[in-house]
Amino acid sequence: MSVFLYVLMIFIWGLSWIAIKWQQGDVATLVSIFYRFAIAALLLCVFGKLFNKLQVVKAHHHVFLALQGLCLFCFNFIAFYYATHYIPSGLTAVIMASAPIFNALHGKLFYQTQTRVYFWVGMLVGLMGISLMFVHDFETATLSRETFIGMALSLLGTWCFSIGNMISIRNTREHLQPYTATTYAIFYGCIALLMMIVFQGIPFTVDVNYFYLGSLAYLAIPASVMGFTLYLILVDRIGAHNAAYVLVLTPIIALISSSLFEGYQWTPYSTFGLILILIGNLIAQWKVVYFRQIRKRLAFE
Repeated sequence: MSVFLYVLMIFIWGLSWIAIKWQQGDVATLVSIFYRFAIAALLLCVFGKLFNKLQVVKAHHHVFLALQGLCLFCFNFIAFYYATHYIPSGLTAVIMASAPIFNALHGKLFYQTQTRVYFWVGMLVGLMGISLMFVHDFETATLSRETFIGMALSLLGTWCFSIGNMISIRNTREHLQPYTATTYAIFYGCIALLMMIVFQGIPFTVDVNYFYLGSLAYLAIPASVMGFTLYLILVDRIGAHNAAYVLVLTPIIALISSSLFEGYQWTPYSTFGLILILIGNLIAQWKVVYFRQIRKRLAFE
């Protein structure tokens, strides 16, 4: 079941890249993010009430649910969206792909979670692969103040995402189910976004363009309602650092969709990068038990 969820997550979040690009236009970035999570929060609340999916949450849980919402559904997205204003999206993708490293370090710091050598080897191979897939973005980027601002925003967004993962683990240990945690966290993220929009006096506009509305629906329902609920289930099942490796694999789907809708041309660099990412995933997700079985068989023979 975990394998199915893992593959499903790769496709859901992989396709969200092009959907985010179609969100760019006349509507302010903060407003678009708010629309996305407001729709998601509304749907989660309605379905939660209809199908009795929402748990009764105690008062002290709301503090950590709010923190999870700020990290996963507010500050990280603001950082990522604005980072693309300064640097190519490929550079943002490479930095985002370091999320498993952040999760492994934070897991060790907060929960004494152990990571194996094969995970770090797989991460290194995967990051080399994703760098090759976006080698053109590296070539066009210049060392300037804007580049450093974009990279700093991307790192900040990745750090927020990882801290949100750690808070999610804490909430799970408090017996809060992923559906309940996602619903309340998105709700609190929406409140924070709304406060920022009102404080800055940003107008609420709507783009009636088919691509904008269609991409908004995709980002709100599959990418947010389904995506984050399934992702938090994966965090609980296979660990935060292993679940976050999804972010290393999603650019594969993103580039495939870009080749279908935007005429992206695959190069020897991107093809080799794809191979390295897949190899890195196999190494990072490899079960140490398998290696023990091999050693036992060799010793037996």
